[in-house]
Amino acid sequence: MKTQSILIATALSACLAIAKDAQPPAPVAEIAKVETVAETPLVQIAVLLDTSSSMSGLIEQAKTQLWKLVNEFITAKQDGKTPVVQVALYEYGKSSLRAEENWIRQIQPLTRDLDKVSEELFALTTNGGDEYCGAVIQRATKDLAWDASPKVYKAIFIAGNEPFTQGPVGSKKSCQNAIAKGIIVNTIHCGGEAQGIAEHWNQGALLADGKYLVIDQNQAIVHIEAPQDKEIVKLNEQLNSTYINYGKEAPMAKARQVAQDDNAAAKAESGAQVQRIVSKASANYCNTGWDLVDASKQKDFDITKIKEADLPEEMKKMTAEERKAYLDKKIAERAEIQKQVLALNKDREAYVATQRKESAKTDTLDTAMTKALRSQAEKKGIAWEK
Repeated sequence: MKTQSILIATALSACLAIAKDAQPPAPVAEIAKVETVAETPLVQIAVLLDTSSSMSGLIEQAKTQLWKLVNEFITAKQDGKTPVVQVALYEYGKSSLRAEENWIRQIQPLTRDLDKVSEELFALTTNGGDEYCGAVIQRATKDLAWDASPKVYKAIFIAGNEPFTQGPVGSKKSCQNAIAKGIIVNTIHCGGEAQGIAEHWNQGALLADGKYLVIDQNQAIVHIEAPQDKEIVKLNEQLNSTYINYGKEAPMAKARQVAQDDNAAAKAESGAQVQRIVSKASANYCNTGWDLVDASKQKDFDITKIKEADLPEEMKKMTAEERKAYLDKKIAERAEIQKQVLALNKDREAYVATQRKESAKTDTLDTAMTKALRSQAEKKGIAWEK
């Protein structure tokens, strides 16, 4: 079985200590909701990962490429505004899952809580089982809160091997039902191209306006070190100092943020650390449920309405004016740090593009998925800065 790259998700999420199928997501994940879809462009991506025995390479790729997936939309615009990205995550094909659920588990619903998605990705394990592509596509299509607007880019990326037609739910019908709701299905076969075609992975993509991608688990992710990397990593510590915890969920959420920083740093050779920090500098890294700086961007936010018991210790003894001044200071600090990170990343991407061109390497999954994402999202009126 072969591995995948940007995914996945994707690569991404985010990405988590959730019980097996039935437990609802933690309260922090509720920040997934987009307040005004009419005002804010939206991108929704569901990542369906085969976690049967031989897919450890796929899971390893997914851990590292979530951030890169989200970062594809940093410079994107629809109607002049940057889209909000929501990521959902499913696993399928593992024998420790529930047979009555067709060996499928929803790990995360569509969410903006990328740290949670990342946490869940790093917790994934593999075990032998039956891989039912049709069933997991049906679950994702029916269960997730897909937006009804035709302007929203909605996509499923399903990765795995074994015949695409296995299981009690017809994959053809599942793909047709997905595209009927405006959800594109992209298939990622972990194996040879001819084998994937013989096992009908290409048909899934054809039926749902998607792309058929093939990946080789023996081909490592290409991460090109750039002169800007060290400075980006250095700025992350300053960025973390701008978070202002509030509410009962804050300690757990902050600990999760630090843990995912550590997880990404442990995978620095794949580019995960730099990509995560770039994500944290973007609008798509949003923690309104526990961070006052992010919460302040919401409509009708009023610092005076935050209960004193929910404030961090350093703010409890401040006057109302002092609290506002403190928050404004942190908002300004974060904006400046994020500006620096994104400027460095722009230079970094230019450097990497030159190096990649000179190396003349073939596409890996991250570049293949980028092409799929962009070509599909452009049909929804999403454009990228040149």
